[in-house]
Amino acid sequence: MSHVLVTGGCGFIGSNFIRHLLMTDPQVRITNLDKLTYAGNIANLQEVADNPRYRFVRGDIACRDDVRAAMQGVDSLINFAAESHVDRSIHDSGPFIRTNVLGTQTLLDAAREFKLARFIQVSTDEVYGSLGPTGFFTEETPLAPNSPYSASKAAADLLVRSYHHTFGTPAVITRCSNNYGPYQFPEKLLPLFITNLLQDQPVPVYGTGSNVRDWIHVLDHCRAIELVWRHGKVGEVYNIGGECERTNLQITHALLAALNKPESLIRYVKDRPGHDLRYAIDCSKIKQELGWKPLVRFEDGLRDTIAWYQSHLDWVSAIRSGEYLKYYEKQYGALV
Repeated sequence: MSHVLVTGGCGFIGSNFIRHLLMTDPQVRITNLDKLTYAGNIANLQEVADNPRYRFVRGDIACRDDVRAAMQGVDSLINFAAESHVDRSIHDSGPFIRTNVLGTQTLLDAAREFKLARFIQVSTDEVYGSLGPTGFFTEETPLAPNSPYSASKAAADLLVRSYHHTFGTPAVITRCSNNYGPYQFPEKLLPLFITNLLQDQPVPVYGTGSNVRDWIHVLDHCRAIELVWRHGKVGEVYNIGGECERTNLQITHALLAALNKPESLIRYVKDRPGHDLRYAIDCSKIKQELGWKPLVRFEDGLRDTIAWYQSHLDWVSAIRSGEYLKYYEKQYGALV
């Protein structure tokens, strides 16, 4: 029976991965180490809280004692834990350096100490910087991060690479495009817009809405990470993408149509500083080597995601209060 330490398992992607793995593999045990910051929600895993193969440990990946305590008995580690919101990194990059860089170093040192068989670093396509109107990110694309967030993730990736090269740490890096799906904290584009529109509130579109992202459903991402964990080659990088490029304005219009809301709810706001124009992933490597491909059509995934937020209004209302509203007003102006 494998025993996996999942860090950041109460966040969006981590919680979906934990549910996916517990559901599909009866021979796996999971320890979840999460600090429960603003985006880490214990309610995301309420349905598995009593599963005998699941254990939750509250702790900080940048604290060696917390990490060592959670590491007892595990044989591999999948690191989802990260500060991940670009806008917040522009306001204050300090937490991003501490969690994403120092936290990753702490995990790598513990992985060496406990002689783990596998270390998976979950990263992002944002480390590659910005594309023009053509071309795709490959695993050979030079790192050129343009925000404090993406710079902190690139630094972490380089640390992982160095530990594999210097110490033989059995590490693999994944870099994924924009995720969407259930349990995503509503400061990212899709859940932010969905939850606003459900209350007939305007949606803040940066600039002209022409920025392009490659969208992937979170469960397709989880399947890819599982394959990399089980079969990926150590020392390698695997790009993961949904092969679904959309401009932010296209996403906005799709949501308005799905929810039957008027275009008057679009509010164009000042663009983000240093806003990358386009991301697009070439995921042929993971397809060819591990047999993965995205399965969820964007139209189906978007419909299901909207339905999830509509049926989880208590989850939404518990989040969209207090500090969230203060942050929203600072970033976009007051909700009306």
